[in-house]
Amino acid sequence: MRVAILDDYQGVALRMADWQSLHPAAEVQAFADHLDDLDALAGRLRPFDGAVLMRERTPFPRALLERLPRLRLLVTAGMRNASIDLAAATERGVQVSGTDMLPYPTAELTWGLILALFRHIPREDRAAREGRWQTTLGLGLRGKTLGLVGLGRLGGQVARVGSAFGMEVIAWSQNLTAERAAEVGARLVPKDELFGSADVVSIHLVLSLRTRGLVGAPELGRMKPGAFLVNTSRGPIVDEAALLAALRERRIAGAGLDVFEPEPLPEGHPLLALDNTVITPHLGYVTEEGYRLLYGQAVENIRAFLGGEVLRPLNQLATAPAPPRG
Repeated sequence: MRVAILDDYQGVALRMADWQSLHPAAEVQAFADHLDDLDALAGRLRPFDGAVLMRERTPFPRALLERLPRLRLLVTAGMRNASIDLAAATERGVQVSGTDMLPYPTAELTWGLILALFRHIPREDRAAREGRWQTTLGLGLRGKTLGLVGLGRLGGQVARVGSAFGMEVIAWSQNLTAERAAEVGARLVPKDELFGSADVVSIHLVLSLRTRGLVGAPELGRMKPGAFLVNTSRGPIVDEAALLAALRERRIAGAGLDVFEPEPLPEGHPLLALDNTVITPHLGYVTEEGYRLLYGQAVENIRAFLGGEVLRPLNQLATAPAPPRG
């Protein structure tokens, strides 16, 4: 069985798990580059029986699956991956399985972005290296208002840290209750009030039809001129054109962004030219501990598949997948 590991940006995947334990039944090859072109991607993957995906880096739509006749197994990081056409995979007899993900790294990165914005850390780092000393005046967090759009597992962690910093924490989402907000030290407020009163708005929602474009020109227009926006969730939740306009015109103070559409962010993208943004390349879940967990479980999933079993399934096949072709 030939298995491809895709989008190994840092070139570390083969060191994060015991892939050798799959030999000689499976041969594993890692690719560090990202391919967007469908023809090039299909050509690369055509000889492979399985692929290990980092969640939502490389999409697997029907058009790609139909060009991979050997494919029998997809293993994705996480227990959901909206960029895989599960219906098409199931129709073609491709087993899709997932892995666990650590529940805290994205919340930690959220606070890295908030602190970087409030204290101008990237700008001061560059200035100090260039011989300029204390070029900006930062802001403290105590007494400021943290507005959370979404208060699930990640939003709840961010809320507790905000309280520890002495911030007032307010929250809103379509289904949020006052009781849930109180559990994590937050106060439920209407959406308009959140955007109008928060000193920093942080987004913690799952991308869906009803959250796509949820933060647009009206919401950004309600924010205070000194307020910041942070997005570690999914890029399309924020209307990018509206955000660019708000940042260029200094209608908000800045934005800390870890997620974009598309990814990787293209060279020369207008967000990269702004001096009031802090940009990270979708690092929310990217930690050594997280990689060891997900790649370790990917090895377990492949080993089980070779033995005729399925671990952590994301789709249900009517019949067992055909064995890998020799």
